[in-house]
Amino acid sequence: MINCIGLDISKKLIAVHIPINKANIEIENNVKGLKGLYSKLNKLYKKDIDNLVFIFEPTGDYSFALTKFCNEKNIKCFLINPKQFSNFSKALGQRNKTDLIDAQVLSQAIPLAKDDEIKVPYIDTIVEELKELISYYKFTTKSTSKLINQLEAVTVKDGSKYMINDLKKSLKISKNKEIEILNKIKDIINLDDKLIKGYNNIKSLYGIGEVGAIVLLHLFIKYPKANQRQIVSLSGLDPIEKTSGTSVHKKSKISKAGSRVYRGSLFMGVLTAIRFDDNFKVFFERLKTKGKHTTATQIAVMRKMIIIAHSLYKNDTQYDKEFYKKFVVVYKKSH
Repeated sequence: MINCIGLDISKKLIAVHIPINKANIEIENNVKGLKGLYSKLNKLYKKDIDNLVFIFEPTGDYSFALTKFCNEKNIKCFLINPKQFSNFSKALGQRNKTDLIDAQVLSQAIPLAKDDEIKVPYIDTIVEELKELISYYKFTTKSTSKLINQLEAVTVKDGSKYMINDLKKSLKISKNKEIEILNKIKDIINLDDKLIKGYNNIKSLYGIGEVGAIVLLHLFIKYPKANQRQIVSLSGLDPIEKTSGTSVHKKSKISKAGSRVYRGSLFMGVLTAIRFDDNFKVFFERLKTKGKHTTATQIAVMRKMIIIAHSLYKNDTQYDKEFYKKFVVVYKKSH
C-alpha cells in the first residue's frame, strides 16, 4: 500500500499533510526540519515506512534540499507538474488556497502519476555544480555591466577622480572573476571525456562560443532523454498561438517558459551564424522574404541552432556545412 505525503514548498517552510492521522504541520525547509519530519513519519508508519511517496512540485532551489534528502533516504517521490497540480486542484473543486490546503490536495494527487514517475529522485552532482557556477557567472556579468555603465556615466561628466579610479579597480576585479568562474567550469568539463566531447561538438557550431557551449551542454546533460521538441520547449523558444473564434487572433509568441539563460547565451550567436554560415544566412533571408519580422526570424534561427547543437551532442559529431544539409533532410522527414 502506497502512503502519500503531500508537501507544499516555500522558501523557508514546507507545509506537510500526513494522511494516516490527518495531520497538517509546517516544518523548516532545511535538513534539520526534514530529519524531524522523517523521524515523525517513522513512528507513525513503522514497517510501512518504505512505502512512503512524497508528492510535491519541483520549485528549483527551494525544493533542492527536499529532493536531496529523499535521494539520501531512498524515499520515492512524485514530482508533479505545477500546471497539472493546478488543474487537479480545480477539478476537486478546491477554491481556497493556502500552503496547508495545497499539501492536503497534493497528498491525493497520486492517480495522476505514471509508473515511471514514482521513483527515488536522482541527483547529478555535476549538473548541480554547473548550474550554480553558471548562475554565479551570470550574476558576475551583470555586476560587470553595471560597473561599466556607472564608469561611463562618471567619466563623461568628468566626475570624481576617486570614484573613477575605484570603479576601474572594481571593474578589473569583476572581469577577472568572470574568467575565474569560466575556468572553474571548464576544469569540471575537462574531468569527463563525454563532457569534453559534447562541449567541443556544440562549440563547433557557428555562433556558439564558450559560454553558449557551456550553457547548452548543461541543458542537454540535465535532460538526457529530451527530444528536439522538448529541448526547444525547455529553452522557452516554443511558439504559442492564441486564437479563438473569429475575434481573437493574437500574434504568435515564444513561451519563454524555459530558463532565459539558454536564450540569452545564443542571441549574439545568431548574428554571427547568419553572417558567416551560408546555410543559416539563406534560411534567415528566406524567412525575411516571406514577410517575417526581424526578431521573429532571429528567434527561428536560434531555435534551429539549439536543435542542431542538440543533434551534434547526441550524435557525437562536429558541425560542418554538409552536416547542416543532412540535418535539414532528416528534420523535414520527422516534422
